[in-house]
Amino acid sequence: MRIGSFTQIQQVYAAQQSAKVSKKEQKKGFSDAISISGAGKDLQTAKAALAAIPDVRPEVVSAFKSKIDAGTYDVSSDSFADMLMEKMKQGSLAL
Repeated sequence: MRIGSFTQIQQVYAAQQSAKVSKKEQKKGFSDAISISGAGKDLQTAKAALAAIPDVRPEVVSAFKSKIDAGTYDVSSDSFADMLMEKMKQGSLAL
């Protein structure tokens, strides 16, 4: 192994490092900026509104629970089958 070659490699590497540093110093005056369009702001507002709404409506659930507990909740098998077939036709029900 030649020591002279190693020294030359170190010099090239040092020159590249100083060039990288000087490029970084030139970019210091600039900063990144972002602007959100009106549609983006509307989307953020809609997402925030949806996040504030609960997934379950307790008043509806409690009404069904009380009917089920009392034994008065009755589901028509015909209407259930009709709704099931309609969902399958729409493709929103995967089996």
